[in-house]
Amino acid sequence: MTFHGGPDGGPEPRYDFSTNANALGPNPVLLAAIRRADLSRYPDPSYGALREVLAAHHHVPAESVVLGAGASELIHRLVRVRAGAVLALGPTFGEYAHAARAAGVGYREARSREAFLRGLGNAALAFLAQPNNPTGELFDADFVREAARRASRYGTWLVFDLAYAPLTGAAVSALEGAMRLFAPNKAHGLTGVRAGYLIAPSQNLAARLVGAAPSWVIGAAEVAFLRAQAGAEARNWLQGTLPVLLAWRRQLAGLLHERGYEVREGAANFVMARLGEDAAAFLRARGLRVRPLADKGLPDWARLSAQPLEALAALAAALEERG
Repeated sequence: MTFHGGPDGGPEPRYDFSTNANALGPNPVLLAAIRRADLSRYPDPSYGALREVLAAHHHVPAESVVLGAGASELIHRLVRVRAGAVLALGPTFGEYAHAARAAGVGYREARSREAFLRGLGNAALAFLAQPNNPTGELFDADFVREAARRASRYGTWLVFDLAYAPLTGAAVSALEGAMRLFAPNKAHGLTGVRAGYLIAPSQNLAARLVGAAPSWVIGAAEVAFLRAQAGAEARNWLQGTLPVLLAWRRQLAGLLHERGYEVREGAANFVMARLGEDAAAFLRARGLRVRPLADKGLPDWARLSAQPLEALAALAAALEERG
């Protein structure tokens, strides 16, 4: 069974709680932009116009914007370029560990904020998902500032992974002096479009990361997607979905609580629940897919994303059958 919320080799589920994509997507504004893209030509190899658009959106120099084939590709590129031990605050996104293994460098996953801060002195590169996946925890400004201060002192590259920040509806702290990683495809319900970008704190660092990328790291469809997602029309659509998504998340947490399950509800569009080791297989057999967390040392737990009311009803029925 897959651990990333994608196809698992079985029949398509009736309802997929394993994916964290915006369940109200895809964003029709972005879908239209992708369909208008000229797929018969290579994009500009330097992505100059796109970098200018993203730079204006974030109020940074265009030379500090690094494009990539999704957050995962940028994570692997960061680890290869830095070539040193990796630190993360877990349980968290598995791609950090995967990238470290692929690069042949050490990986450590701290299990408390204090341990993460202490570990920064022994890490070349550190990832802090804001909010975290799978816990949904959103770290406060004081912790973020202290992490950035220590990383600067030790010469550690600190990366704020902001993949789920647009899905919180809350203020998200991430200092401009650190690296900021963006993967907007989840927020807009278009995970099949593999495009992301990173904002580096210096142009020299950005140039190193750009130089480590293959030619044409993203295609014309991804260029159209990233350009359009920075526009007001696409962002307004996203903002309009948040009240519904967060209401669905609260209803999902309530449904699980009422049935006696331990639940961790964070700031993002998903929750963690202690369903038991057999839950994922039981639910999958009934057309429902959840994301088991055994690979994170949590064999009894699963992550479930906010889904429409008919999906919640199907989940409730399956859990009643399970007893």
